[in-house]
Amino acid sequence: MKVLMLNGSAKPNGNTYAALSEVGKQLEKEGISYEIFQMGPDAVRDCIGCGQCTEKGCIFTDDKVNEFIANAKEADGFVFGTPVYYAHPSGRILSFLDRAFYSSSSSFAFKPAASVAVARRGGSSASFDVLNKYFGISQMPVAGSTYWNSVHGRVPGEAAQDAEGLQTMRNLARNLAWMMKCFEAGKEKGISLPDTERGNTTNFIR
Repeated sequence: MKVLMLNGSAKPNGNTYAALSEVGKQLEKEGISYEIFQMGPDAVRDCIGCGQCTEKGCIFTDDKVNEFIANAKEADGFVFGTPVYYAHPSGRILSFLDRAFYSSSSSFAFKPAASVAVARRGGSSASFDVLNKYFGISQMPVAGSTYWNSVHGRVPGEAAQDAEGLQTMRNLARNLAWMMKCFEAGKEKGISLPDTERGNTTNFIR
C-alpha cells in the first residue's frame, strides 16, 4: 500500500515538507510506502469550469496536475500539506486540487486521506478545514490525529522544534495506516464498496 502526499508549498524542503516527511517516516514503520509530490514554484492554472476534462484529467497540460492525477490512481491514501497564507491555504494548492478533483474525482473516491497545515502561528485550523472539504464531497474517509493536523514554523527548519506538532504527525500516520489496513482487510473479506446513487441534481433556478 502507498500514500501519495502533496506538498503545496513552493519551497521543496521547507516546513510543510518537514511535516509531511514526519508522517512518511511513521508510515514506513507501519509497513506503508509514501511519495511526496512537489508542486514546486511554477504557476498553476485555476479551474475555469470549461467541462473539457479528459480521461487523463484536466484539458490543460502546462502544469503538474495531470501528473499528480496519474499518481493518484495508483495510490491507496493521501495527505495534502499546505503552508498558511493569510489564515488560509496557499491559492496554488487550491487551484491545483480544484482541477484534480473536478476532472478525476474517481481517482480519490473511497481512499482515506488527511490534510496538514503549517503556519507561523495562526490560521492553521482554518486551512485544515478548507482542505478537508475535498474529502467530504469525494467519498473519502478522513483520518484524524490527537490534535488538529498542524505544525508551527516560519523559516525552514523551525518545524523540527514543534515537538507536539511532530507528535501529531506521527499519530496521524498511525491512524491513517490503521484505516488503510482495515480497508484492505475488508476487501479481502469481499466487502464491496457502497453502491453510490447518481443522477439527481437539485436546481430551483430555471
